[in-house]
Amino acid sequence: MTGSVTVTAATTGGVLSNISTRLRVGTNNEVLIGGFVVGGTGAKPLLLRGLGPTLAQFGVSGALADPTLELRNSGGGLIISNDNWGSAANAQSIPVNMRPPNSLEPAILTSLNPGSYTAIVRGVNNTTGAALIEAYDMDTIASSHFTNISTRGLVETDSNVMIAGLIVQTNSEKVIVRALGPTLANFGVTNPLANPTLELHDANGALLASNDNWKSTQQSEITASGHAPPNDLESAIVRTLTPGNYTAIVRGVNNTTGVALVEVYTLQ
Repeated sequence: MTGSVTVTAATTGGVLSNISTRLRVGTNNEVLIGGFVVGGTGAKPLLLRGLGPTLAQFGVSGALADPTLELRNSGGGLIISNDNWGSAANAQSIPVNMRPPNSLEPAILTSLNPGSYTAIVRGVNNTTGAALIEAYDMDTIASSHFTNISTRGLVETDSNVMIAGLIVQTNSEKVIVRALGPTLANFGVTNPLANPTLELHDANGALLASNDNWKSTQQSEITASGHAPPNDLESAIVRTLTPGNYTAIVRGVNNTTGVALVEVYTLQ
């Protein structure tokens, strides 16, 4: 089971309609952090979920047994938190088909005004394990929408690398996907991934594009996008994707580990 980031094209260009990324949750600054920006006008209804036990059903070993979920504003202030989804005051308002499969998994159903937000998944009592963070846009035709989505967490090896999916709907969409590591040290992250690599795969697992150091491929196109990584060792891929499912994978060169950030921006 991989995570997914859905890019839905509108008549005037694409909007990002949801994010979902799977990663191993550690402690302190190695928890799983999903970031998103709500743009446009008006409140954006959305659903956040943190899955752990459910991943075991899909063959993920070491799943996080009891995740918690926090929603914070751009200043880091706590807006709302949840441990077990059924304990939320509005739990019955969560659509039945979108409720977490396991009672120990958290969910937050809310509306947010335009601005920057983060959703954080931790383990109860500092437990660790693989988890999936998801944010669903509950009204994709509203005048507000996701303008940028990202996930930060600890990249390890084997099945504990960072895995995010891209779903392009309706029309082809030009995107840039970035994997940042060294830059995170500038923001107080003590264990940044020193040299991340990035791969983009289609729905069948075929490799479409890969990059280690962003200047080694597509340098002019990446620079023109306005989203060139700050550090030469960081990775980026620009690609026009036809409707379908895609997966972005972040690893460390030579199986190195550390905290990384994966980001997706639409360019149309």
